[in-house]
Amino acid sequence: MGESDKSGSPEVSVVIPLLNEESSLRELAQLIGKALQGTAYEIVFVDDGSTDGSWGVIRELHALNPNVRGIRLRRNYGKSDALQAGFEEVRGKYVVTMDADLQDDPNEIPEMIEMLKGGSDLVSGWKKVRHDPITKTVPSRFFNAVTRWTTGIRLHDFNCGLKAYHRKVTDEIYLYGELHRYVPLLAKWKGFGNISEKPVKHHARKYGKTKFGLSRFLNGFLDLVTLLFVNRYMQRPMHFFGLFGVIFLIAGVAISGYLAVMKIFYGENLGDRPLLFLGILLIVVGVQFFSIGFLGEMINKGQVDRQKPSIASIL
Repeated sequence: MGESDKSGSPEVSVVIPLLNEESSLRELAQLIGKALQGTAYEIVFVDDGSTDGSWGVIRELHALNPNVRGIRLRRNYGKSDALQAGFEEVRGKYVVTMDADLQDDPNEIPEMIEMLKGGSDLVSGWKKVRHDPITKTVPSRFFNAVTRWTTGIRLHDFNCGLKAYHRKVTDEIYLYGELHRYVPLLAKWKGFGNISEKPVKHHARKYGKTKFGLSRFLNGFLDLVTLLFVNRYMQRPMHFFGLFGVIFLIAGVAISGYLAVMKIFYGENLGDRPLLFLGILLIVVGVQFFSIGFLGEMINKGQVDRQKPSIASIL
């Protein structure tokens, strides 16, 4: 069992989202307890709508060890929502996330905590040697390469579930959809730029089977596009739509001007020229983009409940 400090608050909170992992929970709780022996800790299992006996095992573990806590969601919401539910309930100064399938090694946690104490805001695990089928490893490498290029964050493994954070980081971010893959990006946007990476051991799955298919990568890319767009243009939609509006309008006006010169000075028949319709189409599309930008600005200006800025310190 873990130890508690005088205030009753743990130093480390380990958040574990799970779906139908009853076979691994007892062993995982035991391994975490050994890894954090001598440290005040809590384990927060988040049951994301399991249909097996996972919740019963969590209740059993809680009865044996009060440092083990449980959150049961009414249905399966997904990993990001499960993590967010855990973040809202943690009490520790440092927060660690890991998967429940025993592929993440709890013995990595102490060193990750030391890296946080050394100044890192977030420590992301890197499964340098993976024990997964090629159907997971190849798409994952491609996904990580694209994410590195688009975000500018030099991490090898955005998908690794084993991460450690200062509590202030998890208090500032909000996860939904597939955003658990982009926690380093969300943290960076909130001003937590000291992001470190640690190679971690990765074990072969011992029980059950993976809950993720290839569709998660498509969903992840769509969420990345949404995330990048919202962060850059939510407060200035005209900068995005207006840019395309200007490009289309200039092209449409240029084409229409060229055709007008050909008609006036050379008497050419324009009624059957596809270029005429292209010029008109570009002008219409350009006006539409401008209109969308104006509407976005009006909606944005009318919002009362804006996202609060992240405050680094107050004197």
